[in-house]
Amino acid sequence: QVQLVESGGGLVQAGGSLRLSCVASERTYPNYRMGWFRQAPGKEREFVAGISRTGGSTRYADSVKGRFTISRDNAKNTVNLQMNSLKPEDTAVYYCTADQKSFGSDWVSPTNWGQGTQVTVSS
Repeated sequence: QVQLVESGGGLVQAGGSLRLSCVASERTYPNYRMGWFRQAPGKEREFVAGISRTGGSTRYADSVKGRFTISRDNAKNTVNLQMNSLKPEDTAVYYCTADQKSFGSDWVSPTNWGQGTQVTVSS
């Protein structure tokens, strides 16, 4: 099982930026596709962004396209989420995920989850 530790959350004003990072414990980390999910108060958890094992393919929720960028560094076992032009509706707990499904598979229930990091965007 992969252990995932997120960092980088915080409080930011609307229009600002934050960069989330996630470090994976597993040495076979390059074998995992990685993703970011979020859960806002009173809402269901939702997919935000995903990246393939090599980093060559990415996928985004429509709500964040053009504002968020996911990237990974397999040499450092890390995946990042650069969030720009943040909006109050981006406020949520953000979770890093990892699984061994093919990149084109559904992003419904990843196997491994981090503990989450809070992102709060003030208006």
